[in-house]
Amino acid sequence: MTFQHGGNINKYSQESGIPRECILDFSANINPLGPPEWLRSLVSASLHSIVNYPDPDCEALIHAAAKRYACNESEIAAGNGSTELLFKLPNVIQRKRVIIVSPTYVDYSTAFRNCGIEVKLFELRESDDFVLNIRELEELLTPEDCVVICNPNNPTGLFVKSELIHSLANRNPKTAFLIDEAFGDFIEAFDSITVNRPRNVIALLSLTKIFAVPGLRVGLAVAKDAVIKDLKQSLPNWTVNSIAQSVAERALADRDYVIRSQKYVRELRGRLTADLRKFRGLTVYPGKANFLLIRLDPADVDSGVLAEKLLKQGIAIRQCGNFDGLDNRFIRIAVKTEQENILLIERLSDLFSVPKPHRKKKTPAIMFQGTSSNAGKSVLTAAMCRILLQDGYNVAPFKSQNMSLNSYVTKDGGEMGRAQVVQAQACRLDPDVRMNPILLKPNSDTGSQVIVLGKPVGNMNVGQYIHYKKEAFGAVREAFDSLAAEHDIIVLEGAGSPAEVNLKSHDIVNMRMAQYAEAPVLLTGDIDRGGVFASFIGTMETLAEWERNLIAGFIINRFRGDGRLLKDAIDYTFNYTGRPTLGVVPYISNHGLPEEDSVSFKGSVNKRDIETEMDKIEIAVIDLPHISNFTDFDAFQLEPDVKLTIVRNPADLNSPDAIIIPGTKNTIGDLEYLVAHDFPERINKLCAVGTTEVVGICGGFQMIGAKISDPHSLESNGKGASGLNFLNMETVLAKEKTLTRFTGRHIESGKPISGYEIHHGLSSGEGANPVIENERGEIAGAQSPSGLIWGTYVHGIFDTDEFRRWFIDKLRIRRGLQPIGKIEGRYDIETALDRVAHVVRASLDMKAVMRLLRR
Repeated sequence: MTFQHGGNINKYSQESGIPRECILDFSANINPLGPPEWLRSLVSASLHSIVNYPDPDCEALIHAAAKRYACNESEIAAGNGSTELLFKLPNVIQRKRVIIVSPTYVDYSTAFRNCGIEVKLFELRESDDFVLNIRELEELLTPEDCVVICNPNNPTGLFVKSELIHSLANRNPKTAFLIDEAFGDFIEAFDSITVNRPRNVIALLSLTKIFAVPGLRVGLAVAKDAVIKDLKQSLPNWTVNSIAQSVAERALADRDYVIRSQKYVRELRGRLTADLRKFRGLTVYPGKANFLLIRLDPADVDSGVLAEKLLKQGIAIRQCGNFDGLDNRFIRIAVKTEQENILLIERLSDLFSVPKPHRKKKTPAIMFQGTSSNAGKSVLTAAMCRILLQDGYNVAPFKSQNMSLNSYVTKDGGEMGRAQVVQAQACRLDPDVRMNPILLKPNSDTGSQVIVLGKPVGNMNVGQYIHYKKEAFGAVREAFDSLAAEHDIIVLEGAGSPAEVNLKSHDIVNMRMAQYAEAPVLLTGDIDRGGVFASFIGTMETLAEWERNLIAGFIINRFRGDGRLLKDAIDYTFNYTGRPTLGVVPYISNHGLPEEDSVSFKGSVNKRDIETEMDKIEIAVIDLPHISNFTDFDAFQLEPDVKLTIVRNPADLNSPDAIIIPGTKNTIGDLEYLVAHDFPERINKLCAVGTTEVVGICGGFQMIGAKISDPHSLESNGKGASGLNFLNMETVLAKEKTLTRFTGRHIESGKPISGYEIHHGLSSGEGANPVIENERGEIAGAQSPSGLIWGTYVHGIFDTDEFRRWFIDKLRIRRGLQPIGKIEGRYDIETALDRVAHVVRASLDMKAVMRLLRR
């Protein structure tokens, strides 16, 4: 099995019987970084041009090339790859003999022989490690010769400093020199021959290898005007298509990508070389490009045998027997990504019967990302956690970064997002801050409190946090590795959308996290809001190739109707993206799980408008601008005799039985909001009637007092603010945050209470009665003498079924209704998790999902 060139995926597939997409190609030397991120959008924007012929003169491309290579536009020709130019040049330069420095690319000799030109090989000696001796080469030269030097050399990866070639060319002005710099961009500080090029030098340049677009075929030749004029006349019209011209023009200006590629390849090449040199019988030559030449020393192994064995395992390498100056002892392998290089080393270890290098394998993982916020990622992640738990796996959830004001305190006093708490419950695990190592709690339009592994590290604006992200991602990786080491499977959740192009460069929660976890991604879209198929396709179009490769399939979420009607759209999406739809999940109304963030809360239907039964009591929750822990009120939605109303202006406060002022991340700011919108005046009128109970939770508790002091300027300039003055109580905002679990009782009812505290501040006062006490008898709330106004720092107080029913019945009695006296709605997360898991399991292609976890 021998192919003339590398990269022939179709032939490799035919020989091996392995699908094209499953072959790992080490035979073609393409940038492992993959195409630049701007490529797909540029190609899409250029598609309109295909209705016209391309510019036959490639004017914009040549202008960009002249700027990039420091030469005149008249000295540049563009071709359909540098190979097309190579095969035209022998007739243009018209020499009697060509001297080709070898071993090297076989088509140099082919191109000159096809034109009847004598070919002489100047062979680099294996004993000299294939280093070019300029003096010996010069001794052979005559004015009738053309010398071909591949620099850096393919396949050795070694290069000659251009100043030496300059000197050689200047000393031999009648001799022509063809210098192929196809791989020059891979070498740091490479001094191209195009700069101050001698008149007798022709440079061949390739853009497709460094920019990982060999299918586009763009090459350049740089030479004196007369040569370029003749070369252009030998080329057919429209040799470079419109899209290739657009890509090449942009590529020539992108030096940042080239520099990143050089560093990336150098690091990968160094690790790969070190691993290969551990094999007895392999001699690895010290190349500087994006490939390595290797000599096979065992007598019973040649390149053909090794290549055939590797291809059976889905890996293609380049046999070097058809390189001028080499034989079947030699192979060439490309430098690819870290994971791909490791796989090659493992396969070679099997073939050479040596122990595989120790590699700590990643815990199997899968990730749910969304086309937008509130696409249902959190619920699907929780459902998958419960499904895997039911199937006997020790599973844990993970979300590297969560932006939410809805937080929770773990047993050891760490703060984390509530969504991961629910997912931990799905796994029947205690919540652990490693499951959500970074929590951002917005406290303004442009800033957030940053919490790392459960503890606040400070308030940061957007720019400060972006700068901090590199350090933060280190903590994320450590948390993930630690958590993954204790479990069979990790189910990850992304944030927002991976298509947010303004955030991708410093992403640590979506594709970068999936890449680190080696987790295939299921992209979720909410069909209920519309545009789901456009969202799938649009998201894929914004992703870089390495990101697209992580997408394993799509999930359509919140579907109402006949799934058969989606077939055409699903087929269209597959044909466009190459990704299957792995499930259509129906709309699960009232699923009973807390929502991840306030999107659903703020979008809640005002139930007062649609439920008018006279025997229901009404509880109004004020929707503060910086509302936090809005899940404190989820349990009320389970009660058949409660109307939960979300209030955004005082006019909506008709005559509710209770008003709840919830927690907030910006107590003073939200207090000013209430005052500015005349809420205190309306609440005072309702309190005067004596039929409305006012409850403050956490920040809301601080607001109903007389004063809030801010000596550390946490939320103000240090002056603090006057409270609503419903209770004779003063709060002092403390520098240190209180983070603690709470277990105790409601004093008046005697009902047990459990929850947690998250707050800056200590509250004290006279004339207020205690409401709640913990197990040690410490007070955690206060109320007015009438009992109509009260508050507490305890979040989750209404999650306790017995106390919630007592509270509702007290409101019923005040309304003149009979108390129900028994628990009507049970806040039962376990039942809800099992129900959601059942629906999701039935909706997904679970066999495909499990294959992803086993790969």
